[in-house]
Amino acid sequence: MGHALPGAEALGPVLSRRFKAYGPDAKRSIFQLVTTAAAFITLLVVMGSASHDHYWLTLFLAIPAAGLLVRLFIIQHDCGHGSFFKSRGANDYLGRALSVLTLTPYGSWSQGHAAHHASTGNLDRRGRGDVETWTVEEYQASGSLKKLFYRLYRNPLVMVILGAPINFIVLQRLPLGHGLRDRKSRRSILALNFALLVAFSLSFSLIGVRPVVVTYLPVMVIASWIGNWLFYVQHQFESTGWERDADWSFHEAALSGSSYFKLPAVLQWFSGNIGLHHVHHLCSRIPNYHLQACLDSAPELNRVAKVITLRESLGCWRLALWDERRRLLVGFRDLKSRVA
Repeated sequence: MGHALPGAEALGPVLSRRFKAYGPDAKRSIFQLVTTAAAFITLLVVMGSASHDHYWLTLFLAIPAAGLLVRLFIIQHDCGHGSFFKSRGANDYLGRALSVLTLTPYGSWSQGHAAHHASTGNLDRRGRGDVETWTVEEYQASGSLKKLFYRLYRNPLVMVILGAPINFIVLQRLPLGHGLRDRKSRRSILALNFALLVAFSLSFSLIGVRPVVVTYLPVMVIASWIGNWLFYVQHQFESTGWERDADWSFHEAALSGSSYFKLPAVLQWFSGNIGLHHVHHLCSRIPNYHLQACLDSAPELNRVAKVITLRESLGCWRLALWDERRRLLVGFRDLKSRVA
């Protein structure tokens, strides 16, 4: 791949075999699930109780609650990869149950995410489970209206602040695109919609519409912002790798096209270690709680990993186009210097 570092292609298969030893541990999975879910539900109860007279406390607690919801989403994500439990049935049952909290249809999302893993960094297989990315040539060949829509889409205010909540709360309720064409995906979306209708109707009747809405809505919005940010930074950085299908390699894409988003310990805990994304893409059957151990066991990764800090992640948002000539992800402003 364009910016693959020396040794990435040879290193990938070696580490993939090594990481297979870090499979799911039922006791650890159950402990992570119970502690995260218990803390999340406890916070929701406190937030709901405070929503009448101390709504400022509800909004304040929405931040850690959103972090816990992100952690639950990572568990659902692991279930989709078949990495949280050894049993496929156990993974599927838990994944569907958690989808009622994350508002994300388990089967449909897992299909799209599997496609993302199988094609990340492949210019000829874009369009499922990834952040839409154009090449410089595609952008320059587009009309003014298409350019405007793409610029709006890549703007963080649109993509994160508005787009992420709309996607999780509204668009995931609709069988669009592949979800409309694929029967299993469509059934997954409609089944979750029915489950949400039952769950929220019951909550409204027992607790009331207002307490439920003003408690869960800010949690969902903040969690969607966090999740969108994490997913963006994992692949959208300057020295990422994109390649045409004939030259694409799974292992090089995993190591060169996925970042190591190095977060402070508390944020890494809330995000279920998903910032160690190069390790995850190399071997998606590793449960989230083993990712750090895999990284620690592979010092070879230090020479190929693209480390991005929380501060550096802010700079990733100016990047929007893949420059096939320069082998870099560039911003719209860089087009002027490219022409010059």
